[in-house]
Amino acid sequence: MDIGEFRGVLTALLLILFLGIWAWSWSRKRDEAFGEAEQLPLEEGSRPPVTSNEKD
Repeated sequence: MDIGEFRGVLTALLLILFLGIWAWSWSRKRDEAFGEAEQLPLEEGSRPPVTSNEKD
């Protein structure tokens, strides 16, 4: 197996991995979880406390 074949196989595997992650993220099973996550920044009290980064 030379470097060209290795690169081809690696590219194919990465493409399959990408398409699998894409399909998982767009599946109907994930709608509820992503719907809850997209509302998190809008909830009251979800902001972290403000801290000072100044040195004393």
